[in-house]
Amino acid sequence: MSSFLRLLLQALPLLVLPALASAAEFKVLVVMSYEQDNPWVREIREGIDSVLGTSSEVTYAYLDTKVDRAGGPAKARLAYELYQRLQPQGVIAADDDAQTMFVVPFLKDKVATPVMFAGVNAAPGDHGYPAGNVSGMLERAHVRESLAFARQLLPSIRRACFMTNHVPSGLALRSQVEEEKASYPAHVQAFHMVRAQSEIVALGKSLRADCDTVFIDSLEGITDEAGKPMNNAEVLRVLAGVYSGPLLGGNRYQVEQGAWAAVVKSGQEQGEASAEMLLQAIRGVPVATIPIVRNSKGQRVINVTALEAHGISPRPIVLRGASLVRQQPN
Repeated sequence: MSSFLRLLLQALPLLVLPALASAAEFKVLVVMSYEQDNPWVREIREGIDSVLGTSSEVTYAYLDTKVDRAGGPAKARLAYELYQRLQPQGVIAADDDAQTMFVVPFLKDKVATPVMFAGVNAAPGDHGYPAGNVSGMLERAHVRESLAFARQLLPSIRRACFMTNHVPSGLALRSQVEEEKASYPAHVQAFHMVRAQSEIVALGKSLRADCDTVFIDSLEGITDEAGKPMNNAEVLRVLAGVYSGPLLGGNRYQVEQGAWAAVVKSGQEQGEASAEMLLQAIRGVPVATIPIVRNSKGQRVINVTALEAHGISPRPIVLRGASLVRQQPN
């Protein structure tokens, strides 16, 4: 190999890297409340990447609060150190833990960097929003629509129960249900917030006696008999062991993992909207003029495996427009 060619090959990375770097117009830091492989996190990331993928260099950080809530504040401090090193043009913070542990103590009204939130279940005022540099999209479950859809599948549903982990998103769902329940097409019988597998097992008798359906959400992190946090699929297996009635879920992955049906909310919608709002702010629109919005898109999803196992054959009109999924193997 000639000395000229060898020098050219050695210089090639230096010639390519500036071109790659110049393709990214902005630097954006995204702080996720939950772990990287959480299904809801993956949905939000898909939405963010679909908007920012061509314009921005996006760096992701994860607080892992579904599996290690106690370690969240320490990871939030590391995320702030990452923010200081990156000096991004914008920040997206997903779900409530990223607000209380990262945005509020480190960024809200403390820096000029625009921050957009996604997936916030609490009332915005609970986090002190809107703020001078913070706006974003709230997350609300399609409870009324899911109950109405479930009654199309099973008209015998009259009493609805709810179950979540005892975490901020679960508390927020309970507040939403309290506010809306007068408009629901089924009576709200009980709202159970649990922390451990043993509590679910202990509720089995009352669930079977009092609940025509159970709406589940935010189950991740409930601990098993050894004290280990479980994922959604693991919790659903425990619940199915004590309650054989219809389960409704707030997210598509919950239906894929065992819930019978739902009108699901979309993490992709959360990611897309927060990214589009952030681009507006980075390009000069004052954050104070970008209003906080609420998710609106819903998709009817049916777990065909669950319905078949219980001998339920929905009328064709009920299936029209619905997404049909086969339950993922355990």
